[in-house]
Amino acid sequence: QVQLVESGGGLVQAGGSLRLSCAASGRTFSTYDMGWFRQTPGKEREFVAVINWNGGRTSYSDSVKGRFTISRDNAKNLVYLQMNSLKPEDTAVYYCAADGRFGLKMHPGGYDYWGQGTQVTVST
Repeated sequence: QVQLVESGGGLVQAGGSLRLSCAASGRTFSTYDMGWFRQTPGKEREFVAVINWNGGRTSYSDSVKGRFTISRDNAKNLVYLQMNSLKPEDTAVYYCAADGRFGLKMHPGGYDYWGQGTQVTVST
């Protein structure tokens, strides 16, 4: 069982930066691939980034590639999403998720555990 709690969301102007954090409970955190997703009202949850269990592999959606960076600290049970050059279209609730099975996954159905989400709002 893994419990996830996101933090770091807020209101930022376009072009600014935010760093989201996701704190995980449980001794097996380092065995999980971790993903970030986002969702806006009326739309499906959208893949943002994923990192494998040891941080050696990452993948990003085309919409954030080059602007966002996912990382993790297994000693602290934390995963991060550094978001730079933010755009109004990045406004969403951001969720972290944990996947205990082999292979990086870009669809929400591949994840076992989810946090409650943190709101990111990018103003013009």
